[in-house]
Amino acid sequence: MPEPTPPEDSKGPSKRALEKERKKAEAKAKKAEMALRSKPVPSKSSEPSSVFAEGWLKRVYEEKPVSVRTRFPPEPNGFLHIGHAKAIAVNFGFAKHYNGVCFLRFDDTNPDAEKEIYFTAIKEMVHWLGFEPYKITHSSDHFDRLYNLAEDMIKKDKAYVCHCTKDEVNLQRGGRDNRGRRFACSHRERPIEESLTEFQAMRDGKYKAGEAHLRLKQSLTDPNEGNPQMWDLAAYRVIEKNHHHRTGDKWRIYPTYDFTHCLCDAFEEISHSLCTTEFYLSRTSYDWELEILDLKKPKSEEKGPMQREYGRLNVTGSILSKRRIAMLVKGATVEATGADGTITTKTIPPAVRGWDDPRLYTLVGIRRRGVPAEALLQFVSELGVTDALTTIQAARFEATIRRYLERNVPRLMLVLDPIKVIIEDLPPDHREDLNVPFDPKKPDGESRKVPLTQTLYIDRSDFREIDDPDFFRLTPGKIVGLLNVPFAIKATSFSKDSAGRVSEIKASKIEAEKPKAYIHWVSATSSKPVTARQYNTLFKCEEPNGLDWKTGGYTDDLNPESEIICKDAVIEEGLEQVMKGKEKVEGGSDELVRFQAVRTGYFAIDPEREGERVVLNQIVSLKEDAGKK
Repeated sequence: MPEPTPPEDSKGPSKRALEKERKKAEAKAKKAEMALRSKPVPSKSSEPSSVFAEGWLKRVYEEKPVSVRTRFPPEPNGFLHIGHAKAIAVNFGFAKHYNGVCFLRFDDTNPDAEKEIYFTAIKEMVHWLGFEPYKITHSSDHFDRLYNLAEDMIKKDKAYVCHCTKDEVNLQRGGRDNRGRRFACSHRERPIEESLTEFQAMRDGKYKAGEAHLRLKQSLTDPNEGNPQMWDLAAYRVIEKNHHHRTGDKWRIYPTYDFTHCLCDAFEEISHSLCTTEFYLSRTSYDWELEILDLKKPKSEEKGPMQREYGRLNVTGSILSKRRIAMLVKGATVEATGADGTITTKTIPPAVRGWDDPRLYTLVGIRRRGVPAEALLQFVSELGVTDALTTIQAARFEATIRRYLERNVPRLMLVLDPIKVIIEDLPPDHREDLNVPFDPKKPDGESRKVPLTQTLYIDRSDFREIDDPDFFRLTPGKIVGLLNVPFAIKATSFSKDSAGRVSEIKASKIEAEKPKAYIHWVSATSSKPVTARQYNTLFKCEEPNGLDWKTGGYTDDLNPESEIICKDAVIEEGLEQVMKGKEKVEGGSDELVRFQAVRTGYFAIDPEREGERVVLNQIVSLKEDAGKK
């Protein structure tokens, strides 16, 4: 088929025009923020403020103050990430606040990429965050009705079957950057009956993937139209993999998101279709399709769903792209072209253990790290909701988690890198059970027994071989206090192992002199060995999305200390008491055991063990690292 000649009067919009459209949402957000700042500050109320009772979400409701019906519509082709937590909180929370309902709708229109593990994980994450869907639905519930409406679009002369290749379609839409001339393909004006016959042929298996697709007949050749979402979008395509997890082998063609989403919203009588600003330009095609099919009144929100867009959530240092996370999880094979044109292939090993690795910002990873769902929702609430992009430093996320945990978890003593200390003044069989509260701010609250014995473990960082006037912990000849112990100790001597590391310290009791510092400790005879994992940022830079992912250059920026494993760590036996009690915050939605390791950080017990040994994941440090920006 000869390539059509672009008409002279079909010059596409400039890049500036496209950027202007994309920036409308951000400009609106800034204007709204300034308007809010100009208003008088309301008096304090006993009721906490809500992102749904003020600001952007309140204005969205006031645009259409009807019985609220929202939906969270994920594609079951991967694991959810922290940005989805905001989407879940917004859609379910908006419905709950206005006494409405929220659907969990799986956009299962691409059987090539969908797996049962993703369906299950998505449902688990919604439940983990504390929400229950009004109904769980699927786009595939409506495949028959969607197909019939696609035929109706053809009969209305608003859709046609196109046989152009992907490259040809891109050329028609102005080329790779959409700045060239736009023009229609030769199939656009084919007779309605011919398109109808060809569409049925697609359905019946005449064409293979890429040989035919149904396109909406929008405004591709309008030189004044600067919205790519109106440039004859694809509505149906052939997918070679015929078997669908719910419809089996019935269909050979599947609808696209652009065709399906607005129609499923209408079928489920969604009142407010809330999505991120990347779909801002899609609002035009969303309304256009509903109006063509008489599912929405033109230029009115009275009939049919109303789409509005809020800013998505990004966290610095995180990778949220499914494709890039897959490279970290599975490894990758990349190609690089040298200066002489030689192509070399490089195999990159995995950088993390799986999709639920605690260093990732997938929701399964965040949960495994031990972050409580309530803390994550509190973080989203603190940020608020506007139609501006929200990029937050990871330290702010960690600060919210830290504040939440400080109020809700017990304290225990954990020694990550133990050195043995022998208090020579105590007999070898000495054991004194100290009664220590789990929360020092509640001395009359729940407590545990902490055995004091002759032999203890302290952390290696709390001892120095040579005294330093600025170091107030243990050194030869200097005294230090032991937390919850009625006396202090002074190091009298120490010995080293064959590797030259301090292996044992001998000390004596000091009762008359008050120490300048106190350190944590664990009894050597009643401690529990554990493996503790401490986490730092996965990448050394704050913007890993800007790294070279195509040729594998991103590996140069991986942080070699993103995970520090303390294999010899020991913890007090009070952990068993906490585990038996299945520490669970009131209103919580999981049973992870969490605690504050005194002077160290907040930890959670990993779901998997190393044999009989408990594995601990550090949720966050006890306070923000002074070295972090």
